[in-house]
Amino acid sequence: MLVLLPPSEGKAAGGSGAPLKPRTLSLPGLAAARAAVLEELVELCVGDELKAREVLGLSEGLRGEVAKNAELLTAVARPAGEIYTGVLYDALGLSTLAPAAASLAEESLLVFSGLWGAVGVADRIPSYRCSMGVKLPGLGALGAFWREPMASVMPEAAGEGLVLDLRSSAYASAWKPKGEVAGRTATVRVLHSQIVDGVEKRSVVSHFNKATKGRLVRDLLSAGAVPASPPELVTALRDLGFTVEAEAPATSGRAVKPWSLDVVVTQIH
Repeated sequence: MLVLLPPSEGKAAGGSGAPLKPRTLSLPGLAAARAAVLEELVELCVGDELKAREVLGLSEGLRGEVAKNAELLTAVARPAGEIYTGVLYDALGLSTLAPAAASLAEESLLVFSGLWGAVGVADRIPSYRCSMGVKLPGLGALGAFWREPMASVMPEAAGEGLVLDLRSSAYASAWKPKGEVAGRTATVRVLHSQIVDGVEKRSVVSHFNKATKGRLVRDLLSAGAVPASPPELVTALRDLGFTVEAEAPATSGRAVKPWSLDVVVTQIH
């Protein structure tokens, strides 16, 4: 099982330890692309702060993020699972997983990133600010930049099992599963169900979408569940108490599409 996660906008800073060692990161086939983005991002942030904030979409109050990017080559690196914070990662609670579940997380979780392409949760990276929506002056839009290098490494990373894709649309643009990989890929949408005047109404949630996805991944890891296909994932989630609705995707000619799963919740928290 391979689980694809979005990063968090907010990231933990501080700590102690050695700086980034690019050759230790997962997916070594991305090394050249990572180096190109890192070099341009650092150069941008060392230079004109106003231009850097404009490119990165940062307000005056976030000028400290520019200074942080300028020091990426020497800043303390920590496991990505500690760097990424926010709703999804709070619900996932990597630091509180039992040893077996934590080991499974290291094997199966990949976090997509505008700077790194994708990293494992055990990969040591510095805190940074660079979303997939950024358009760097030299490399262009990062979503488009990453498509070619990601296409060369992700099919192998996906292996032969399930790909559980929990990325937001901006990060999904960097790699879209194709062919037989798409056929064993499942995306998840979280719907809030409530009864209004005796009629069920469903709505897509945002903040709680992230929390539910975090809990969903945590429960799979804690149960040691390693579903090999979307139907097996549906069964595993239902066994864990989730309300899941799914249908096999319709095919269009020879195109293979991922499965779409709806996780229905009656309480949002």
